[in-house]
Order: sequence, then structure tokens, then C-alpha cells
Amino acid sequence: MTIRVTRLAKTVKPPGNSFLIAPHPTRNILPLTWFILPPHSMNTIRRPMSINWFPGHMNKAIREIRDILPKVELIIEVVDARLPYSSANPVIEQFRADKPCLKLLSKSDLADPAITQLWLDHLEQDTNVRALAITTDKPEQIRKLVDTALKMAGKRTDRATSVTALITGIPNVGKSTLINNLASRIIAKAGNEPAVTQRQQRIDLRNGLVLIDTPGILWPKIENPDSGYRLALSGAIKATAMQEDDVALYAAEYFMQAYPELMKERFKLDSLPDEGVPFLETIGKQRGCIGKGGHVDFDRAATLLISEYRSGRLGQLTLETPAMAEKEHVKVAEIRRLKEVEKEAKKKARKAAYKAKGNR
Repeated sequence: MTIRVTRLAKTVKPPGNSFLIAPHPTRNILPLTWFILPPHSMNTIRRPMSINWFPGHMNKAIREIRDILPKVELIIEVVDARLPYSSANPVIEQFRADKPCLKLLSKSDLADPAITQLWLDHLEQDTNVRALAITTDKPEQIRKLVDTALKMAGKRTDRATSVTALITGIPNVGKSTLINNLASRIIAKAGNEPAVTQRQQRIDLRNGLVLIDTPGILWPKIENPDSGYRLALSGAIKATAMQEDDVALYAAEYFMQAYPELMKERFKLDSLPDEGVPFLETIGKQRGCIGKGGHVDFDRAATLLISEYRSGRLGQLTLETPAMAEKEHVKVAEIRRLKEVEKEAKKKARKAAYKAKGNR
């Protein structure tokens, strides 16, 4: 039996070797019932989380990207080094064709260096792609990217005209800070939250490169559920549009599996529990996230884990590998195929019903 827990707010330890999970007591979340789960059953929990955050300016930005792509000579895509697959824009992949693309893995100082190198090698299997790991707090490193971009676009040093490049990336990936470093002046508004840039702008760097800056965008429907959790965990989605405790549970289980030694070191544990819920409970107790009745406040514990990940205090952690991405890509393709089959079946059923009605 699969148990769906829509939102984890507190977990207490009832008699016996079980966990007692209840919806948040102060929110109108149904069903208002308690679930008693033996530890082994935590593996059966599915954490469906719909991300409902697609501001109107993002829809406009996607249309503008489609319109501008044929007119630019180069694409500069800024992705998050911790999730290069999940933070890549599918619109770019769909319409780029053979146009050269400079993939910049931003926030590489927060990512696992060994896996970052795997990603660089993987991305450059495409002969039209050059991939580089960057950190936006190193202006000297950033300014060298201009020469790389011009060479990719085939610009000669004696050429008087400039190269026009589209620069794009998901929200809160560091694109605006990157542009300011490239220009050596404040041009793009930067902030530590998503959706700061909301309109397209043309930026002449006066060094042979003209940037078409687009707002940080997501896409209307994130088909890969793992990508949804990773984007939420990275900070690409506003906190009001996600369920932090669900995201933290996903993160806890992944961190324990992929980086067990770092988790034990950070939280001073001799061993790790088998599941995410008791791990969050341990963190909550350790850090004083206690609510009424002496129970662990899961909202506070979740916020703490997410905050420590985003700030890098947990260590250099990457959320996906090229091997993981390839498997998930196959799954997403199958999801799309099944949707098309279902769509076609509904279309045929409507036609048959309409025809039957006309023959009466």
C-alpha cells in the first residue's frame, strides 16, 4: 500500500518501533488524520509536489527567446553546477539547432568538484558546446569569458562588428551578477531570490560582445519530479510556491545516500538513520527545533536543512550526475509518449462519440 503524506509538519515517537505523522495542526490541510508508519514503510511514501509558480513575465520571456534565437550568433546558458541537467532550459535545447552554446556551470564552489568535472566532460560531448565551471565572486575569471565567447562565435580580432549573444538561465542562478562582472559595472539588478530580472534588455559590453539578457525562467510544467525537488532545493523557486518540508525530506534522503560521511560530520552522528523523517527529527532535536508539547517542529527543521545546503555549510554537494540524468531523461521521454497516446485515444473517443451521435 502506498501512503501519500501531503505535508509533514511534526513527527512524534509513539509506543513501539513506529513513527506517527500528522498534518500541520494550524493549517486547513486534509485529511485530518494520523498515520502510524513502521520504519520500513517510509520507503513507500511518494512525495508528489506540484510547483505552482510561473509568473506571467516568464511566459513572455519564453516567447521572446524563441523569437530571438535565430538572430543571435551564440547562446550563453547559465546553469547551476549542482544540478546542470535540471537547471538547463528545455526551450534552448529544442530550438538551438547547431548554434554554438557556452554552458556556464555557476555556483561551482558549492558543488562536488569531482562530479562537476564529470558534467563538463559530458556536456562537451556535443561538439557545439563549451562548458566551464565558474563562481560569480571571481570577477577576473568571469571577464576572461568574453574571449571564449568571441572565439566560439568565430569573431576575428580585426572584425569591426560585434557578436550578439543570448544569455539565459533559471531564476537565482547568478546570471545578473555574471553580467555585471562582464561589464565591470552595475547593469543588471541582482538579488538572492528568484525572479529579480523581469524583462529582456540589450547590453553592449563595448568589447565586441552584445548580450541579450532575458529574465530567469522556469517552464510551465516540470515533468521530471526529481528535477522539481532539486530546483526547489537550489533556491530557483520562491518559498511560497513550494512545500519546504517535502523538499527537506527529499534532500535528507538523498544526502544520506550520496554523502553519508558529510552528514555524519556536520551533525556529529556516529551513524545515520535509514529514512529521512528520523534524520530530520534528529536534526530538529539537536538544533532546538522544538514546538508545543516538546515535539520536533518539522517546518523549522526543514528550513534549517535547506538553508544550510544553499549556504554551503553542509559541504560541496551535487544533486545529480550525468548517469542519473540519462536515466531520468529516458523516463521523461516515456512520460511524454504515454501522454501523447492518451491524448490520441481521447481524440478518437470524441470522434467516435460525435459520429455515433450523428447516426442516431
